[in-house]
Amino acid sequence: MIVVAGEALIDLVPEAAGNATAPLRPARGGGPYNTAVALSRLGSPVAFCSRISTDAFGTSLTDRLCEEGVALGMVRRGPEPTTLAVASLDTGGSATYTFYCQGTADRLFTLPGPLPAETRAVSFGTCSLVLEPGASAYEELMCREARLGRFVALDPNIRAGLIPDPDAYRARFGRLLSSVSLLKLSEEDARWLGYDIAGWLAAGPAAVVVTQGEAGLTAYTRDGGAYSVPGEPVRVVDTIGAGDTVNAALLHALSELDALSARTLAGLTEHAWRRVLGFAARAAAVTCARAGAEPPFAHELRGLA
Repeated sequence: MIVVAGEALIDLVPEAAGNATAPLRPARGGGPYNTAVALSRLGSPVAFCSRISTDAFGTSLTDRLCEEGVALGMVRRGPEPTTLAVASLDTGGSATYTFYCQGTADRLFTLPGPLPAETRAVSFGTCSLVLEPGASAYEELMCREARLGRFVALDPNIRAGLIPDPDAYRARFGRLLSSVSLLKLSEEDARWLGYDIAGWLAAGPAAVVVTQGEAGLTAYTRDGGAYSVPGEPVRVVDTIGAGDTVNAALLHALSELDALSARTLAGLTEHAWRRVLGFAARAAAVTCARAGAEPPFAHELRGLA
């Protein structure tokens, strides 16, 4: 089982790209939430670890997780409202967000008890690592699971508008790396964080995967390896959830290769990396070809070729 820890929220997405006054359509989302849904659609057993509101939006969020086959045993509920993220789409389908998150349920996440014994990996990222007091609880969970020897994946998925003190956030990011097995981030995230692949690898991760939009993905490894695949050509509707799909596809493909440990990850061959990255690129292309965070099902993708 893969446990995904982090926020679930509602995206308010304009019905027309590039139009600031277009009607907003509510869509269930949040980076970790999207990752959990994508993992389940690809066929990985997955559980979500979070705190979700008991309001109508929160109930809709948990209903979808049930429908998608995501285990909810580690989801706690609270009466506070659901976080809202208002998306703005440019004419190319790229999204930026404004968040409404004061006093929301997901911010009050607390450290859970032991994860299920069958947990093979834990994935973290996005707003949950920014918004206190929950961010400190997620950090504590990450460190605890790393000490227990579990594979830890981190996708920081930077939302700069949410980060009041960039230096403090970068310091937290640096602390987290000693607990991380796989660091996945976009090129934009990497630039915001200082783009120090060698330094990040030295701090802990066995591999760093950088996504580059239509240019594809590159995996960097501790032994100096750098393995790239191009993006899959696709007519982009929007990019919402594409990075979360990559995150899920990487974890799913590594699980299929029995590589969910820092040791086995460090030993992957160039051929294996290209298979994993190619699978993630294909999965992201499907997500980009349809509106909203709608990741592919396993039957929509070719196998690891």
